Amino acid sequence: METTPSTKKKHAGIVADELAHLLADTYTLYLKTQNFHWNVTGPLFPALHALFETQYEELAEATDTIAERIRALGVLAPATFSEFLKLTSLKEGSSKLSAEDMVKALMKDHETISHHLLDVFEKANSADDQGTVDLLTERMRAHDKAAWMLRSSLE
Repeated sequence: METTPSTKKKHAGIVADELAHLLADTYTLYLKTQNFHWNVTGPLFPALHALFETQYEELAEATDTIAERIRALGVLAPATFSEFLKLTSLKEGSSKLSAEDMVKALMKDHETISHHLLDVFEKANSADDQGTVDLLTERMRAHDKAAWMLRSSLE
């Protein structure tokens, strides 16, 4: 079955909409992770400070990759705090959390995004959008690894 340009455009819009939510979640998690990097205290400070830095740097790179994929699909990428707040499924992080609660919050957010990625993956795969499928596979791998590292630091 041949896909018409209008069908491709429809599928691109659906996939881009899902990617916009992923971008908002990724940016929100980036800010939360950077917040915790700056404000973590306690005996695990050196290790968590370094771990959070590694993770927020990876998330910063991911936001660019996701936004560029949205643009490649022919849709404008959300790029303001107000747009991100409307689209994200994550909550902002308080600077006043204990180090352990910071780790738990970040772990939960990575797991939330990873689960959401499965739904986005299905839509991109159904749309035969291999470029997005590849991006989502990499993002799943990154979020699963980040969640594992955070989980391991709690044991």
